[in-house]
Parts: sequence; structure tokens; C-alpha cells
Amino acid sequence: MNRNSETEKLKSCLPLVIQWYAECGRPLPWRQEPSPYHVWLSEIMLQQTRIEAVIPYYWRFLREFPTVEALAGAEDERLMKLWEGLGYYSRARNLKKAAQQLVACHGGELPQQAEELKKLPGIGEYTAGAIASIAYGQPEPAVDGNVLRVMTRLLAWDGDIRQADTKGQITALLRQSYPAGRDAALLTEGLMELGETLCIPKGAPNCALCPLREYCLAHRRGTEERYPVKSPPKARRVEERTVFLLCNKGRCAIRRRPERGLLAGLWEFPNVEGRLSAEEAAARAESLGLKVTSCTPCAAHTHVFTHVEWHMGAYLLECAGEGGALLWKSPEEIAREYSLPTAFRFYLKLLTERTGEEGRA
Repeated sequence: MNRNSETEKLKSCLPLVIQWYAECGRPLPWRQEPSPYHVWLSEIMLQQTRIEAVIPYYWRFLREFPTVEALAGAEDERLMKLWEGLGYYSRARNLKKAAQQLVACHGGELPQQAEELKKLPGIGEYTAGAIASIAYGQPEPAVDGNVLRVMTRLLAWDGDIRQADTKGQITALLRQSYPAGRDAALLTEGLMELGETLCIPKGAPNCALCPLREYCLAHRRGTEERYPVKSPPKARRVEERTVFLLCNKGRCAIRRRPERGLLAGLWEFPNVEGRLSAEEAAARAESLGLKVTSCTPCAAHTHVFTHVEWHMGAYLLECAGEGGALLWKSPEEIAREYSLPTAFRFYLKLLTERTGEEGRA
């Protein structure tokens, strides 16, 4: 199929997506009041995160920061604590940076045009398209993995979706047929909804309920599960790490991570690259100026990031005092007040349980 015929096909079938979504779309929180701020916040939260996981975060975040101005004035520690568990923490930092830019340069309002939206920290082509079309009715597509899957099956498109030019070509093709006004919002939400609920990535798509089934080349050929074409991802790098659970009379040591790099600016239990023996771990702790009275191995734990895996071993080190340029808090205080990434919460749970057992002894 050539590009002209694909464009004509989209003009014929995309209205079916709009009608289907208007009748069948799920009543998600951010869809009930699709203001620019709500759309922006939800789309940032939904990156790499399941809808079910996002909903409680979305409500908590809006209660604390109901406006762009409130977000611009957020305290960093509170912002990170509210984001704790969502991962990809640079998203939260960019939200605040963008909010400050909006207050300073745009009167606290998000621009309507995608090109202007892309000038804000953390807003790329997809998020700009989502805000422009859903909140402002601009004829601007928003192409994410769900939309790529729907489109590559609809058109039996053989391009590798891991290649940027594939996404660019599909975006350009959609733009030629995109409506404006309320239909732009319904189409953007509808294409995403199709990919999330019917044209799913794992298992057979539910073609019987799909409004595009009569137009879908992959369905007509029985090759739905061949698409999208996707080259294998790069293997994740594996890092061995040793975590130090330094304790003194029910208080545990944490430290802040560097302001740049992975998990920047968050709190962590002290740790080093490599797997250390108990003797090496005790010696490393004492090099911080701490007196170690016992060193007990703890359970190993693995945490998977996008491009790296941490294979962590840990030691519980009882110390005769505090120090070492570390912050010493009870496990309950850490859980309540400090933004500890998911990678370390396995060990926070272990310490919390241990403190509870000691309290019952």
C-alpha cells in the first residue's frame, strides 16, 4: 500500500475510533476534567507506568499541588516523597522545572501549540501532542507504543518501531488525517485506548470488538501478532552492589545520592559497587569512623532499571555510635519523610520488621 492510499484509508476509518471511544472509553480520573494541567500531569505519570498504579499517585499529587503555581513552589523533598515508587524520578524534577518556566514566562498556563510545549523540560513530541490535542483540540497526533501497535497492525507496517524514523513516519501520516476540536481529543484518547484494551501487546488482540477490524490489514491476513516489528532490545548491564544497613539503637543510616545520574538527589542506604565479604564490609564501615560491633549477612535482592540491573547483597552492621557524615533515622521516619527509591525499599521493609520484633522482645 502506498502513502496516498494509506492516507485515504485513515480518513475513512479514524472516525470509527472517535465514535468507539465516545461510547466505550474508560472514565479515568484525568479524562473527567481534561484541563491542560491535568492532561500534562497524567501523561508524565503514565510514561513507563501502568494506569492502575498511577491513579492513587495522581490524586495525591493533585491534592498537594492543585495548580501549576503550587507545583512551581514545591519543596524538592516533598515532591520526591510524593513521587516515591513511581520511578523515573527525573520526571518529577522536570515537572517542577517546567512549572517554574510556565509561571515565569507563560502566566502559569501551558501553551496550546505542540512546538511551544516541546520547549518545556520533560515534554517531548508524544506528550506535546497529547496536551495539544486532548486539552486544546489541536490537530496534533500523540504516538506512543500503544498507537504504534494499532497503526502497524492496521497498515501491516513492516518498519521497526525501535527506529525513530518509523515513529516519525506514522506521526506524519496521522497528522495528514487528524481532526480538530473535540474530535482531536477523542481520537488521541481513542487510539491509546485501543492499544491498552483491545489491540494489546501480549496475547491475541481482541479483534472481534475492534472498530477497525474491517480495515485492518493484519487482521485480514491473520498476521496480527506479527506486528509491530521490533528489533531485540540491548541487553541490560548487570552491576553487583553491596548495601550497608548501619544501625544503632533502632536508628539506621541513610545518605543522599549525587545530584546527577541514576536516582539523582534521592536517599539511599550506603552502598558500593562489587560484592564484599563480611570482613570487607565491616572494614569499609569502620573507614567512615564507625565502630562496628556485629556484621550479619542479609537476603540478596535484585532491582531492574531500564538499562541496568542491580544485584544487591547486604549486611546488617550494628554500630556502637552514629556518625560517618550520614543521616540516622528510625525506619518509620525514613518511610514517612524521606524519598527512598524502590531499589532500596526491600531493605527498608527488612529493617522495619526487625525494629518491630525488637520492640516486642
